[in-house]
Amino acid sequence: MLKSTLLKGGIMLTLFSSLLAIPVSPIVQAADANCPNGYVALTFDDGPSPGNTTNLLNALKQAGLRATLFNIGRNAQNHPALVRDQVAAGMWIGNHSFTHPNMTSMNSAQMASEITQTQQTIQSITGSAPKLFRPPYGATNGTLRSVISQNGLTEVLWNVDSLDWNGASTAQIAAAANRLQNGDVMLLHEQFQNTIRAIPQIAQNLKNRGLCAGMISPATGRAVAPDGGSSNPPGTATRIEAEQMTKSGTYASNISSPFSGVALYANGDSVKFTQYFGLGTHNFSLRGASNNANMARVDLRIGGQLKGTFYFGGSSPAVYTLNNVSHGTGNQEIELIVTADNGTWDAYLDYMEIH
Repeated sequence: MLKSTLLKGGIMLTLFSSLLAIPVSPIVQAADANCPNGYVALTFDDGPSPGNTTNLLNALKQAGLRATLFNIGRNAQNHPALVRDQVAAGMWIGNHSFTHPNMTSMNSAQMASEITQTQQTIQSITGSAPKLFRPPYGATNGTLRSVISQNGLTEVLWNVDSLDWNGASTAQIAAAANRLQNGDVMLLHEQFQNTIRAIPQIAQNLKNRGLCAGMISPATGRAVAPDGGSSNPPGTATRIEAEQMTKSGTYASNISSPFSGVALYANGDSVKFTQYFGLGTHNFSLRGASNNANMARVDLRIGGQLKGTFYFGGSSPAVYTLNNVSHGTGNQEIELIVTADNGTWDAYLDYMEIH
């Protein structure tokens, strides 16, 4: 869907087995020898669409780049296989509304519908709901930002506009990458051939300047080191909130105390999500608690295989870690499941971090 010149021009962003509890520490970006000058985020709007998405993924893979793809919900609903291709290629998926309207012309209920429909669609396809939202045309206001926040999303605009939506040539799109600095976000679109042709030049530009393509932090909306995909520098982590995972079982349900999360009340209750891995070994940290003084047990399964167990010894929330867990690469289903409940405790889950 072609971007509006008027709106684009007016909205440039200038944006266990271990039983020892470990303290929750901030997620930090680690230095990478290949990225001495930091990370930038390449973002592509308006997918997925037949032909365009496949061409984009092929170009990114050949150039050794990862990107954030802001999908239109209706397109994702019509082409779920392409969304799965995006994830399998190691890309991050963002929410770009369901029908691509100018959301500043809507009331808050209409805004919420556009956002939640897309969240539900993408989660049903990938197992994970997006954490990032980009408003169509970059058009935003206080009401929209409030709705975005209420849905647990971070608004992402851009620092560098490729102007591919305005007919920029391949050379002009590639040259726009010269303006990228550490933490910056670049706006591109998947449906323009000039954009696809510029990708190898953008990759070389970043390499020459000691920059790498990274992910967008949900905390800041800026580019940071990638998560546990094709590279996973020490010190980086991916956090998945339990309430964003898919619940299954007879009694699994959301809770608001002692934290916002999920309670697993009975054998077979579980939460699960799908994660892309480029590497086959990670540490998995789970914050949780028991509903009483009894020991709560939650098994970790990856790709259907038991990888270890988290034990929570009381009602005070704590973080426990399974270190050096070996698992498959590519898309893997991660499941946290209660299998040994004897009726004397419930497991409360807050979030999981993958290091």
